[in-house]
Amino acid sequence: MSYILAFDQGTTSSRAIVFDSAGQPVASHANEFRQIFPQAGWVEHDANEIWRSQLSASLTSLGLLASTHGEAVLSQVSAIGITNQRETTVLWDRRTGEPVCNAIVWQDRRTASYCEALKKAGKAKTIQKKTGLVLDAYFSATKLAWLLDNVQHLGVSARVRAEQGELCFGTIDSWLIYKLTAGKVHATDVSNASRTMLFNIHTLQWDKELLKLFNIPESVLPNVVASSGVLGETDAALFASVGLKRSIPIAGVAGDQQAATFGQNCFAPGTAKNTYGTGCFMLMNTGVRAVASKNKLLTTIGWQATLDKASKPAYCLEGSVFMGGATVQWLRDGLQIIAKASDVEALAASVPDTDDCYLVPAFTGLGAPHWDGFARGTLVGMTRGTTRAHIARAALEAICLQSADVFSAMQADSGIALSELRVDGGATANHLLMQMQADVLGVPVIRPVVTETTALGAAYLAGLAVGVWRDAAELSSQWAVDQRFEPLWTDSQRRAKIARWDEAVSRSRAWIPAFAGMTAS
Repeated sequence: MSYILAFDQGTTSSRAIVFDSAGQPVASHANEFRQIFPQAGWVEHDANEIWRSQLSASLTSLGLLASTHGEAVLSQVSAIGITNQRETTVLWDRRTGEPVCNAIVWQDRRTASYCEALKKAGKAKTIQKKTGLVLDAYFSATKLAWLLDNVQHLGVSARVRAEQGELCFGTIDSWLIYKLTAGKVHATDVSNASRTMLFNIHTLQWDKELLKLFNIPESVLPNVVASSGVLGETDAALFASVGLKRSIPIAGVAGDQQAATFGQNCFAPGTAKNTYGTGCFMLMNTGVRAVASKNKLLTTIGWQATLDKASKPAYCLEGSVFMGGATVQWLRDGLQIIAKASDVEALAASVPDTDDCYLVPAFTGLGAPHWDGFARGTLVGMTRGTTRAHIARAALEAICLQSADVFSAMQADSGIALSELRVDGGATANHLLMQMQADVLGVPVIRPVVTETTALGAAYLAGLAVGVWRDAAELSSQWAVDQRFEPLWTDSQRRAKIARWDEAVSRSRAWIPAFAGMTAS
């Protein structure tokens, strides 16, 4: 038996899971970390806190593995796979390995006005053609530009230090790789690079025209590698405290949603999955062809791995919903109408419908297919009879209806009528949510036995590189269905619900002024 240690570094927690060579999780641990909100629309993380929480989670998982299987089993840990929250932007000192400031999280909207100015300057089409991305504050490029222009470190502008080659930029995967290798490796994989808005997804290179547009010095950028392949080894001292006194190859890296797609075995063009985490992220494999979207979806690199003797990148269409599980967190922490996230299912099920109440959770703007950074959260249709149960049910419906918007756009772009949707993520344990999703989509929703598919995808990518698994056929043999949710609504019910949702979304659009911050030079 071989084992793979998967790092699943998410937006609200750092998780480490050990998988065996049958693709089963055998030990895991997660640590939450702080969410920092300096002002409205801004979201930050402490990169050092992320590193400490991820290292701690991995040490605990390895300790659990040793305690349940015997310490000798640690010699069978073959590799580390990394998957991560994407687009979140870290800037750190190349020599000391210390961040120069907090990381700017993918949810952060401080550069929305900058993006609007770039759109007015006619840059959106060029950016989309090269990167496959919609011009939006979601991605790393404008976040990095903001840091370079607004942060002082050691009494010097971050831009000056960056231009002198003293700083490193990376998404969270790069940050973890740098820390794991004690600063020896500054790298990212193609899937994460494709989310920066600086990477040409056709040439597989950092794009000099885009670097000039965003005024990014090339010296801060990481090397780009394949998603599956040994890129370095860990510092031998990192895991010594639990009895693992050697270096471990880092052999797989992919952004969380690409990793989940890989873990869901969506290897064939036309297969799709939706992950229900902090946000909801739907990806469909389009094979070796980068399909340009006409419906405001993203064209992104899924992964680059050797599957069935092919090593070309696999491309995906993607639609991102900013507020998925975070909507339930808001019910818990903001409105305080539930004590814990799992309470939402019973509360929502206590009423038969929302009584025409709709929640549009555009707390940080609307993602695909609307891309309105100036929309804000809206609760409409309330009466004196509206209760917290109606609001809880509206919150679950909102998750499903946002995903349905993406599903519809994906079918229109690809020309493929999707016959099912594979699902994963913590919220898939909510049976009511999954049934709602099937009803709104009109196709079966399929939940696999192993729902930690994000971490599993990272493990698969690493395991392929070191010979734990051979090919796609072997991986597919391990994927198994836990439950299949069949749609119960009629077509007329579905159309009426979506039409009413569209009305609610229209009420949330363009709520705040467009030009209230950074502008394009």
